[in-house]
Amino acid sequence: MDANFYKRNNIRLDLAVEAREVICGQTGQEIPGCRMDKETYTHATVTTVHIEEDYAEQLMGKPQGTYITIEAPAIRDNNRQIHQEIVEIFARQLASLFNLPEHANVLVVGLGNWNATPDALGPKVVGMTLVTRHMYNYAPSEIRDGMRSVSALSPGVLGLTGIETAEIIKGVVDRIKPELIIAVDALAARAVERIGTTIQLADTGIAPGSGVGNKRAGINQASMGVPVIAIGVPTVVPAAIIAGETLDRLAEQTKDRPELQGIYQFMNSEAIQPIVNAVLQPYTSAQLMVTPKEIDTLIENTAKIIAGGISLALHPAITADEYSQYLQ
Repeated sequence: MDANFYKRNNIRLDLAVEAREVICGQTGQEIPGCRMDKETYTHATVTTVHIEEDYAEQLMGKPQGTYITIEAPAIRDNNRQIHQEIVEIFARQLASLFNLPEHANVLVVGLGNWNATPDALGPKVVGMTLVTRHMYNYAPSEIRDGMRSVSALSPGVLGLTGIETAEIIKGVVDRIKPELIIAVDALAARAVERIGTTIQLADTGIAPGSGVGNKRAGINQASMGVPVIAIGVPTVVPAAIIAGETLDRLAEQTKDRPELQGIYQFMNSEAIQPIVNAVLQPYTSAQLMVTPKEIDTLIENTAKIIAGGISLALHPAITADEYSQYLQ
């Protein structure tokens, strides 16, 4: 589907790599002011998108900054060794986004609704993250070396608390004064294969709920007063995208068949729109989300990987084996 389809359906692409794919696929050209680098590992591919100019920011609908995407289909497999490799890749990528003194104070925020499995990633990560602030000031200096003061918070969602998430976080930030916030949230993807297998890191902060059509106050350096690194994993795909892509691929298959040329010419994104709207009734195209039945396992796997990566990146003295013992 072209970029106009997403605009008409009020669908925001959470992943920078997907926003770039859609625009480059439509224009056939690279985006001015946007650079991309790629690294390949045995069980993961790391793509870094740098949005450097206003034009690219407006075209992609994302703030200027660095967006790192780790794609690892092996997350679906129940292989502890492979998962550990992904943890270490993630930790290195996360560490590349901050430059903190050894004894810095860091706040990890798990966004989302713990009562809804596809939205429970943030709270799950918080529950597995190695927090140290409550004992940091009392530990001997030889133990503190190589560790940072880390606290964690799961503020819930507006529907549970009646309070804007950003307001809760800002109150905590004003009180404990961290040098960095790491916010973890569930995202929406364009491609089904990215659900639970892709992790995005960004140094631009986050807008909670934006991927599912909920506009909430941003959690970023401008609103919090400290740098914010956003970490997200796609857990849903808008049904409108699945329906639109299905019709789009059907149209492509008729392209080279003379007897079906009329169908191909008719099946453009504008013609597809009313069909998608009719199928999704009574919901709007931005309201209906799709998630796989094994989402609970995928959330568990990705939460462990993200929490492990955060702990390894923030606490250089902690080894992967020591963190595994902490989880037990």
